[in-house]
Amino acid sequence: MKIVFLVLFLLLLTILGWYWLKGFHNSTPSTLNSKDLIAPKRIQTVLEYVGQHGLDREYAFFINMKKESGSRRFYSVKLTTGELLNAGLVAHGRCNKAFLTGRQYGNEVGCGCTSLGRYKVGNAYQGRFGLAYKLHGLDATNSNAFKRYVVLHAHACVPYNEVAPAPICQSDGCPTVSPEFLQELKLVIVKAKKPMLLWIYED
Repeated sequence: MKIVFLVLFLLLLTILGWYWLKGFHNSTPSTLNSKDLIAPKRIQTVLEYVGQHGLDREYAFFINMKKESGSRRFYSVKLTTGELLNAGLVAHGRCNKAFLTGRQYGNEVGCGCTSLGRYKVGNAYQGRFGLAYKLHGLDATNSNAFKRYVVLHAHACVPYNEVAPAPICQSDGCPTVSPEFLQELKLVIVKAKKPMLLWIYED
């Protein structure tokens, strides 16, 4: 009889543990502060930069290319409070390869790579993938972004939930997110009183 109770108890612990892990894996970004994912010094740098360049001082986007593609590495932050509003997956450029192993960056027209640097999120439009936002490169490392048609858009190949350690699909240089996540980002963009900053970095 004791063995039966022990087996049932262990089974109950296993089920509770599974649900706990599932909840942690799909935890909402609001349970985290941006400093858990982004260095406070980087946020302070952004606050100074947007103030000097006429960009929105309340909201900004961050993409940390050091994280694996199957993990949430696109962060939407309320700069004034440090609150993490959203976090999602984002594809990086394949540099014209069938599938890029590791990371490679470029700024040349036609390179198909992700460009590191700061961007201004421009006007929304309807493109071949539906809703998209034009991106204007603000640094020497991404100065050709507009000429390269690097835009923020969605694609069905990008999952909404984390799949790490498995990788996700790759783009031709655009920061590509899931359709659901783009709708979340849209809600932030429409709140901004000025064009927002998007910073792609490797940290």
